[in-house]
Amino acid sequence: EKHKTSQLLGAPAGYVGYGEGGTLTEKIRRQPYSVVLFDEIEKAHPDTFNLLLQLLEDGELTDSEGRKVSFKNTVVILTSNLGASEMMNEKSLGFEAESSSKKNHSKNEKFARKALEKVLKPELLNRFDGIITFQSLSKTEIGKIFDILLADLNNRLLRKGLNLKVRKSAKDFIIEKGYDAKNGARPLRRAIEDLLEHKLAEEILEKNPPKGTQFVASAKNGEIIIEVSKD
Repeated sequence: EKHKTSQLLGAPAGYVGYGEGGTLTEKIRRQPYSVVLFDEIEKAHPDTFNLLLQLLEDGELTDSEGRKVSFKNTVVILTSNLGASEMMNEKSLGFEAESSSKKNHSKNEKFARKALEKVLKPELLNRFDGIITFQSLSKTEIGKIFDILLADLNNRLLRKGLNLKVRKSAKDFIIEKGYDAKNGARPLRRAIEDLLEHKLAEEILEKNPPKGTQFVASAKNGEIIIEVSKD
């Protein structure tokens, strides 16, 4: 929105918030060695693009109080989903078996640049040093992320003196439910919360287990079963 862009520089004189500095400029004025991230830039107002061009061209912005704020020690990153559908379509057709290949990365970069050129002016796009594309996660990689999230869950349980062991059947079941090549690891986190953590919380509340209790999760008949280990 247009007014959100103006807030980056601060409210003008006579408006509420004048003197407080801009949401962007004031933070950089106080912490010049920073990373500034514009997430999903394709949704930004055109005024934001003009602001970005000025920032990247001059290395500074002037806030609503007339102060020049230097961005010369700042790293500016834009994220975007532009070109993602084309990359996914290319991969689904099987043109690249090895997702990490240099050839595939080069092809994805071309998709991204072509999509970005429809939204960003050439003079703005060319101000950036490079375009980085990210490959979709494989099930093997999702399995490694599952192990990390499980370790985090067990660290939280450890504070209560409890432990959770997840059998392969449960791990495979949750990964199958939480795997989404388009959306990365987010669906996996939700699947762990919905299928594992919520059931475990119910077991803990119902049984009030003593310290040292180990729970075991397995998959049976299309659902996750949580039991107390008898070992």
